[in-house]
Amino acid sequence: MAAPIQALEMKLQPVSVTRQMAAAFPRLKALAAQKGLELHHLGAGYPHPEVSDPTGYIAHKDAYFHRLAKEAAPDATHAGLRDLLRGMYSYTDTLGPVRAREAFARVYGNDFGVKIDPSKLIPTVGSTGGISLMCSMFERLGKDIAYIVDAPTYTGFVTRAALYQRSHFYSVGMDEQGPDPEALRGQIRKAREAGHHVAFYYTVPDGHNPGGISFSEARRREIMRVVVEEGIFAVEDAPYTYISFESPNERPRPFVAIDPEHAVHLFTASKIGLPGPRVGFCYSEVRLAVSGNKTIDLTELFLTEASGDVLFHNPEALRGFEAYLTDENFEPRQTLWPVAAKKNAVYAENRKILLDGLREYLGEFSGEFDWTEPGAGFFSVFTFKNPKIKTDQQFVEKLIADYGVVTIPMFGFFPSDAKKRDPHVGLDQLRLSFSFCESCGDERREAMKKAVRAFSNAARIECGLPSLPGM
Repeated sequence: MAAPIQALEMKLQPVSVTRQMAAAFPRLKALAAQKGLELHHLGAGYPHPEVSDPTGYIAHKDAYFHRLAKEAAPDATHAGLRDLLRGMYSYTDTLGPVRAREAFARVYGNDFGVKIDPSKLIPTVGSTGGISLMCSMFERLGKDIAYIVDAPTYTGFVTRAALYQRSHFYSVGMDEQGPDPEALRGQIRKAREAGHHVAFYYTVPDGHNPGGISFSEARRREIMRVVVEEGIFAVEDAPYTYISFESPNERPRPFVAIDPEHAVHLFTASKIGLPGPRVGFCYSEVRLAVSGNKTIDLTELFLTEASGDVLFHNPEALRGFEAYLTDENFEPRQTLWPVAAKKNAVYAENRKILLDGLREYLGEFSGEFDWTEPGAGFFSVFTFKNPKIKTDQQFVEKLIADYGVVTIPMFGFFPSDAKKRDPHVGLDQLRLSFSFCESCGDERREAMKKAVRAFSNAARIECGLPSLPGM
């Protein structure tokens, strides 16, 4: 008889709130359908299909490849294309194609006022891949690792970092400007007093997911001052830098532009390009102290980690993004803001519909409700001031089953230490997404209006207020 397989001795991590909702969604959708309810999407933080054109992207990429082939072999176009594609579909260096990195460094550097060295750009599988590599790098120390995070914070980071059994989270509360700088300092020191190695401070400063805010320029500078004085660095996850609703002269600069020697920047093309190819880059000028009184570029350690994790990146995806960084005449783009403007026209319109609707339907009840007005990103955080409302899993399932409204509860975005400080944290809030619905154009606008009206009506009824006329 075979011996039983030995169980792993490990602490089990709770399933994220977004995964819980995804698992419950089919059942709740069916229940809503049985009641004849139309389903309203205010939950999914996906890029909207109206801003993603795979056919145009692919056609431009293919034409770009043909152009490169003709440049390489003008008298043998077919042979030139064959040789070009042979290279693209072969193994590639972990750093990825040079021209793709150079194109990104030029455009991103121009757009955000930072000089980017292409040799320090490491391709990643979206910013999620960058998160995984950053965590893996510090796990190799074999020590108790502390991550400083916001409260609330992106669950994707917590889920990945918590896979390491000796990881610990020290969270920092936020206001409308961003995290409290002195609380950030306090948590760094508290982690060290507990004997933990502080890896870095992780955040999403632009269009914070799920916080529904963007950090002010002044707060960013205060944060970086603390980071420098405490001898750590910040990891800024930047999926929404281009999804901005601020005027150009009011957009705050990313941490990497303020102090590149104390910031790691994780870029993903998922929102500005297409989500599927999973193109991303990590950039940093951080230097770390290592044994023997030496220092080393963080990029070198990151590249070593990447070569062990994703030895060969997808060169077609990277060079397809390179093509995206050229205009219709294949001239190098100097900026991506005109491309972003076309996407932001949809997101800004959806955002306006959400905020205008909340003001129209709930604005007279300022003592009952509040919400953030995001300067970037996909989300607004909605707060119930009525102490009788508890936005737990049961409440958000009720919103779907009884009103057909899909939202995401905020309580699942708070790390465990924040919940210890306040067991009720996040249980008065919902994350409302204005980025996604299943229709386009006028149908999208109408669907968004219906969703905001349905949600507002549900909020009123659940708080014991009069329902909206005609609902």
